[in-house]
Amino acid sequence: MFTGIIEEMGIVKSIKKGAKSVKLCIEAKKIFSDLHIGDSVATNGVCLTVTSITGNVFSADVMQETLSRSSLQDLKQGGFVNLERAMAANGRFGGHMVSGHIDGVGKIISITKDDIAYWYKIQTTNKIMHYIIEKGSITIDGISLTVAKVERDNFLVSVIPHTLEQTTLQNKKIGSVVNLENDMVGKYIEKFMTTSKNMTKEFLMENGF
Repeated sequence: MFTGIIEEMGIVKSIKKGAKSVKLCIEAKKIFSDLHIGDSVATNGVCLTVTSITGNVFSADVMQETLSRSSLQDLKQGGFVNLERAMAANGRFGGHMVSGHIDGVGKIISITKDDIAYWYKIQTTNKIMHYIIEKGSITIDGISLTVAKVERDNFLVSVIPHTLEQTTLQNKKIGSVVNLENDMVGKYIEKFMTTSKNMTKEFLMENGF
């Protein structure tokens, strides 16, 4: 489980391609204070398992399923990625509940400066838009952000200077592809409502909802 609060940006040191997978080697600093083999690290929002650690570089395997559903397939050597270790049991919950299992990708279609902040408009699929609500939470490349406005096939977020300075959003341009994870609470509620035979309007009213 993650929170969407990025700890630092890492640098892609190497990308070793297999037949249908890749091995990423990522250099970082802060996360190595208590990082171990087998730990989970959200990398641009994708939960990856640490398979080896050499100095301040960790390696992780990325399967075809993950590559096909995320922007990790577009990473280049020397590029930057957002990193967050799994949340500790005694940690602060600064963002929102993030699983690291992204729902798909979106494309930045506009970036507009607004005083000290920047507006990012992101276009995505109907499947992902279905779960996006105004003032709800969305994870963009692992960053917990608040949805400010929802349109037919896109949504907008406003990003403060601190977030830009600490994340890869500072390097994004119009046309850049980003990983998106919907707020899991909405997905679980919908699943429960649509599969529970007893979950009727009458049942909810009888129980005070």
